[in-house]
Amino acid sequence: MLIDLRSDTVTLPSKAMLQAMVNAPLGDDVFGEDTSVIALEKKVATLFDKPSALFFPSGTMANQAAIHAQIKPRQEIICDRHSHIYLYEGGGLAFHSGLSTCLIEGNRGRLTAAQIEANIRPHNDYSPVTSIVAIENTHNRGGGSIYSLEEIKNIYTLCRKKGLKLHLDGARIFNAITASDYSAAEIGRYFNTLSVCLSKGLGAPVGSVVVMDGDLEHEMRKVRKVMGGGMRQAGVLAAAGLYALEHNISKLRDDHRRAKELESGLNDLPMVQNVLPVMTNIVVTQLRDDVDLNGFIRDLEEKGIKTVAFGPQAVRMVTHLDFTDEMLEYALEVFEKIGKKY
Repeated sequence: MLIDLRSDTVTLPSKAMLQAMVNAPLGDDVFGEDTSVIALEKKVATLFDKPSALFFPSGTMANQAAIHAQIKPRQEIICDRHSHIYLYEGGGLAFHSGLSTCLIEGNRGRLTAAQIEANIRPHNDYSPVTSIVAIENTHNRGGGSIYSLEEIKNIYTLCRKKGLKLHLDGARIFNAITASDYSAAEIGRYFNTLSVCLSKGLGAPVGSVVVMDGDLEHEMRKVRKVMGGGMRQAGVLAAAGLYALEHNISKLRDDHRRAKELESGLNDLPMVQNVLPVMTNIVVTQLRDDVDLNGFIRDLEEKGIKTVAFGPQAVRMVTHLDFTDEMLEYALEVFEKIGKKY
């Protein structure tokens, strides 16, 4: 049995999703004529109660375009020091937007309004102007941690008061919504821009969508084109996203349940120091200092379980649509057997 827990991006389209892609009505999206793309953008905008949305080939492009469309070079962005936009997007904040970056140590990646306020620059001749705040929900390196609606409101209120733009990297936003007491429409109103990834827990092969305030759409389209994101018959991809939104959101609860069971099994192992409390579908395990991290990962892979190193002595596992209960049972058995080596 082969089990890939490196990421939820490893999911493959189901037969039904592939059929939806084959049957998708198409057009030239750069001319605004691809009806499948239009349908996807309208659906996501409606879900988050925003006036407009734009389809992107990747989450990185979606985040970088959303930020770029709202700032000027030499300004500053505030974000968590472990955020995806800072660590995993190739230095795009500097390359695309010429931004200075103010990094804050959040609680499992989550910032508070008080932390943000304390880091807003004073206006003078020698400091970059703080112009935008970006938060991540769920937070990848925070082990799938979730923002509360109360803290989102507090950050929104501060940004409005200080005249700052607010972006949400919502790559796994439906995981957050599934595990929380708020809806997409409830949180959509608090952000100028919000990115949604379709190729992680939702199981589409590719694609992200940015929902935004209405006055940003023209600039966002221009930025997407400059970044190379103007696709033609993109409805083939958009149809997969539509299918994912209509059929796969409800399945995220099973991913979360299986992640909790992995957490429980890992906590019982003698080589494990601790496991970050699982909130969604990401399981981050910290091994004891005397355990060979790469050896542990190799032991798992030899038994058919792929994982990924996630920092010193840390291993990440991510549950997803293609990880079944049968696979979960097998993984727990493997954990128990490997534990006997230590």
